[in-house]
Amino acid sequence: MIVTNTDLVPRKEIVEILGIAKGNTIRAKHLGKDIMSSLKHLVGGELKEYTVMIDEARDVAYDKMVAEAKVLGADAVVSVRFSTSAIAQGAAEVLCYGTAVKVADK
Repeated sequence: MIVTNTDLVPRKEIVEILGIAKGNTIRAKHLGKDIMSSLKHLVGGELKEYTVMIDEARDVAYDKMVAEAKVLGADAVVSVRFSTSAIAQGAAEVLCYGTAVKVADK
């Protein structure tokens, strides 16, 4: 599966647009790690627990998007984007979406 944030795939021609493929997940940190992050917030610096949480969430959302594109019969997903939003304190949603397409060699 070709996945790109560009509108085109080099040396390929988009022959069919199959629709939007998307994947999302909502993640929250364990209470103990949330407390540790709160303490870190007081003194400054990177909140590593949240960095890891968002990184894992992006991977899950990406994998779900690719799985949905495969169900649609896609060879590629173009114009891929990520969106993140806070759902509650310590919880965030990550959405990954793009256009599922069929491609052929030029």
